Amino acid sequence: MSDISVTSSAPATPSPPYVRTRLSVMMFLELFVWGAWYVTCGNFMAAHGMKSAIYLAYTVGPLAAILSPFFLGIVADRFFASERVLSVLHLIGAAAMFAAAAAGAAQMQGLFIAMLLLHMLAYMPTLSLTTTIGLHHLTNPEKQFPLIRVFGTFGWIAANLVVSTLFKADNSSIQFYVTGAAATLLAIFSLALPNTPAPAKGRPVSARAILGLDSLSLMKSPSFAIFIISSFLICIPLAAYFAYAPVFAAAVGFKAPAAALSLGQVSEVFFMIVMPVFFVRLGVKYMLLLAMAAWAVRYAFFACAAPAEVEWMLIVGVLLHGICYDFFFVTGFIYADKKSSADTRGQVQGFLVLVTQGLGMLVGAQLSGFIFNSIVVGQGATLLHQWQKFWLIPSLASLVIMVIFFLAFRDPAADEARA
Repeated sequence: MSDISVTSSAPATPSPPYVRTRLSVMMFLELFVWGAWYVTCGNFMAAHGMKSAIYLAYTVGPLAAILSPFFLGIVADRFFASERVLSVLHLIGAAAMFAAAAAGAAQMQGLFIAMLLLHMLAYMPTLSLTTTIGLHHLTNPEKQFPLIRVFGTFGWIAANLVVSTLFKADNSSIQFYVTGAAATLLAIFSLALPNTPAPAKGRPVSARAILGLDSLSLMKSPSFAIFIISSFLICIPLAAYFAYAPVFAAAVGFKAPAAALSLGQVSEVFFMIVMPVFFVRLGVKYMLLLAMAAWAVRYAFFACAAPAEVEWMLIVGVLLHGICYDFFFVTGFIYADKKSSADTRGQVQGFLVLVTQGLGMLVGAQLSGFIFNSIVVGQGATLLHQWQKFWLIPSLASLVIMVIFFLAFRDPAADEARA
């Protein structure tokens, strides 16, 4: 889970408490919509004869992450109030999810993937829009926004529990109906959010600015170039987790895979709270190294868990999510912010999202799909041994990238300016 970073001015007058309550509900529903299907989609596809196409379902998100800046920069940021755009996009996303539920149940694979793509094309811009709305109506965004944003993590956890524990729908199209219903509810609720004018109204449109290409000048800095290249590379093995960890959890015996994987979000909340302490002591380089090491260790636990179906090893791997995700992505955003100037900050953050959540995850989804289809699909009695081979590949890849980053990254100024 990741928000596209944006900047916004806080209102001149203090916001009454009910505004923060509404923003918290908005964040809860925003991540509920994503969490209700994203974790268990692979399990559904495996149960409905679409196992070899799981990687396609996890390709649509990166594609949408690449394309959404155009929509935000050309339309949403310039012509309409943010809360109204949020409402319309979630209505489109809801309709796409209802259609995906019907297409998936009928095993119409092409239409099913197309509806997932339509949903994500509508959903990805809303990550930035909810951030825009939240920041605009807070009097002290640095302190207040994390307390609002954490409700999104709670929403993701709640979605996993509703789908996996309440409805037991890991393998059922019910998960898509839950997603569509939540998106419809958020579309209606968005109209009750405080008015948030288009943040870039009247500004000229520039493809260079929308894509953050002005931030490419920072690539002249060897440390920033190594950071960007390493961030892109590490997101390639990262993609395997989101696409195949739930399928693997079911293979080793978990009856409610989404509920088990929601422990990762619990871990995320904990490590987000303690992260400032680690950051002061470790600095940028070693925070990123710790995150990369955690990904390598997580996949190693999965590989060890596979042959004998050792469930506690999978749980330990899941609980590493807070280090894997928070320490990498949040530290990356902090480092990018410190390297940018006031007038390029938004572009640099957008460029980082494009490289990681877009290009890195896109390549990762394709490669993990190829490896999964080559090693795991159709292996019958040796399935769990094939899973071990599958997880060893991203584990070793993460380890190699970590070593390269350790040897190549040098930026003493970043660690001198620790948060």
